[in-house]
Amino acid sequence: MLLNVVYVLAGLVGLFLGGSWLLKGASRLAASLGLEPVVIGLTVVAFGTSMPELMVSLNAAFTGSSGIVIGNVVGSNIANIGLILSLSGLILTIPIHIGLIRREIPVMIAASVAVYLMAMDGQIGSLDGLLLVIALIVFMAALVMLSRRERLKPDELHELEEEEHIVGTINRRVEVGRVLIGLLALLAGANRLVEGAVNIAILLGISEVVIGLTLVAVGTSLPELVTAIIAAFRRHDDILFGNVIGSNIFNLLGILGFTALVRPVPIEPQLLRFDLLVMVGFALLLLPITFNRLLQRGEALALLAGYIGFLVVAFVV
Repeated sequence: MLLNVVYVLAGLVGLFLGGSWLLKGASRLAASLGLEPVVIGLTVVAFGTSMPELMVSLNAAFTGSSGIVIGNVVGSNIANIGLILSLSGLILTIPIHIGLIRREIPVMIAASVAVYLMAMDGQIGSLDGLLLVIALIVFMAALVMLSRRERLKPDELHELEEEEHIVGTINRRVEVGRVLIGLLALLAGANRLVEGAVNIAILLGISEVVIGLTLVAVGTSLPELVTAIIAAFRRHDDILFGNVIGSNIFNLLGILGFTALVRPVPIEPQLLRFDLLVMVGFALLLLPITFNRLLQRGEALALLAGYIGFLVVAFVV
C-alpha cells in the first residue's frame, strides 16, 4: 500500500512538470508557426494529453480487461467536461473560440452519439472501430486544412510573442523538444499515478468497471486537467478549450477505434443505461453553455455538481 501511495505522489509531480513544459512549448511553437493556439490545442496538446488513455486502453484490451477499456474512454470524456472544464471555469471566466462552437463541439457531440448507437448491440466491434478511425482521419485532414487557413495576423502574432516573453527568433527545435519532454513526463506521471490508484482500488475491493469509469478515467485525464489549469492561470483560453474538446474527440474516434480494431469491446448493460447517456448528456450540455462564448463560474459550478453526482451514482449503484 505504501509503495502505491508513493507511485501516486510521484505521478502528480510528473504531471505538473510535464503540463508546464507542454503548454509553454506548444504556445511558443504556435507563435513561431503563426498558427492560432486553438489549432495547437486541438492537435498537439489534445492528442498528446490523450496518450495515457490510449496506452491504458490498449494494455487493457490485450490483457482482457474490457471493463477498463470502455470505462476509461467514457469516464475520461465525462471528466474532461464535468471536472476539467468546471475547475478551469471556477478559476477564471473563460472566453470560447467561435470555431469550437461552430465545428469541434458539434463533431464531439456527433461522435458521442455515434458511439452510443454502435454500443447498442452490446459491443464496439472491429467494423465499428474501423469507422471510428476513418472518421478520425477525416477530422485530422480537416484540421490540417483549417491550420493552413487560420493563421495569426501580424498584430496577433506580435501580441502572443510579447505575452510569452519571446526575444528574437524562436528555436523551433527547442520548442518541439520541450513539447516532447512535457509529453513524456505526462505519460510517465499518469502511468505511475494510475498504477498506484488502481492497485489501491483493487485492495479495497472496487469493481473493474467502476475503476475504469472513475480512478483510471480521472488518472488518465490528469494531463488534460493539469494542462487546463495551467492554461487558465496563464490565460491560454484557446489551448484550454481546444485541449478538452480535441481530447474527447480523440478518445472516441482514436482510442476506442484503435482498441476495437485490436479486440472487440463488450458493453455492459449498465453502461448503456447510464454511463454512456451521461457522456452524451455532458457533450450536449456544452452547446447552450457556450452560446454566449463564455464559460462563467455559475456554469462551471453546475458542471462540477453534475460530475460529483455522476461519481456518487457510479460508486453506489
